[in-house]
Amino acid sequence: MNNIKTNEINIIGLINKVLKEKKTMLVFITLSLVLGIGYAIGQQKRYTAFVTIAPEANSMGMSQSLSDIAGVIGVDLGSSNTGIDAIYPEIYPNIFASKDFVIKLFNIPVVYKGEKKTYYNHILKDEKTPYYKIPYKYLISLFKNKDNEHKNYLKLNSFQLTKEQDAVCNSIISKIDCQMDKGSSIINISAEDVDPYIAACIADTLQHRLQDYITQYRTQKARLDYTNAVKLNKDAQAKYEKLRKKYTSFADANTDVLLKSYQATLEDMENDLQLKYNNYASTQQQVQKALDKIQEKTPAFTIIQGASVPLKASNVPRTIIVLISIIIGFMIDIIWVLGMKDNIKKIKL
Repeated sequence: MNNIKTNEINIIGLINKVLKEKKTMLVFITLSLVLGIGYAIGQQKRYTAFVTIAPEANSMGMSQSLSDIAGVIGVDLGSSNTGIDAIYPEIYPNIFASKDFVIKLFNIPVVYKGEKKTYYNHILKDEKTPYYKIPYKYLISLFKNKDNEHKNYLKLNSFQLTKEQDAVCNSIISKIDCQMDKGSSIINISAEDVDPYIAACIADTLQHRLQDYITQYRTQKARLDYTNAVKLNKDAQAKYEKLRKKYTSFADANTDVLLKSYQATLEDMENDLQLKYNNYASTQQQVQKALDKIQEKTPAFTIIQGASVPLKASNVPRTIIVLISIIIGFMIDIIWVLGMKDNIKKIKL
């Protein structure tokens, strides 16, 4: 009991010690509040649009597409296709973080405050720089090669991006996101921007680009098989048409000939023509089978929630930032009064 009372007395004593230093408390809270208000004012309002889609429940087909996609973006899934659900959340964020995927968003047309421009130029010019970053941005601009950067978008090379292109690319990556729920396999896509309409536009575009991206890799082999089947079909058709014309010309030129040698030649040509036709018909069937395979491999997506223009800003409200800054100022005051102040006095002595 004595120990408990002693602890209570110590706590009360510490609280009184802090409250006695009212001037110090006022200074720390005021400084923290000023910084908090400045930070809150310097932040642009940001809006986040969401899209929710569900892929078809075909684990075998999807596992192959995921393996293909993973190989492209540098993720090794191994030879086993087990545990596919656990891989989903790792695959899609990596696709969105892939610069090959992101740079294809550069030329999306957007409208900001009545001005038409590309998404690249919107990110580059319409993002408000916080006041505390202005000096750093100014220093960087002094050493920037304006002539080269002026042509940066026209000379886009994904293998070797300019500093400006890389900065825009990283900025876009930080604004877009894609997550997949392990249990339901539902895909959640989000896009953030200072303009709510652009946020909705980008979210909708991301949905279609992701679907196209997955479809391309899932049907890659089937499309190659189709291209090969079409080529074989055209070759077979050309050979059949060529022999058919030759047969027709030969038959028309010898309509009155009754020689056995002529009849034998005609029969040989008919047999050869039939073989060529059979081969041509067979390749036509292969073309149709290849088309069916592409259709089979093409994933189907159900849109649960389409993109819509967000009505409220998604970043932290300014009032919350101000309240947090007051709390931080109070915590700094406690640390100063109970710890640092006495230690500094001892050092001086």
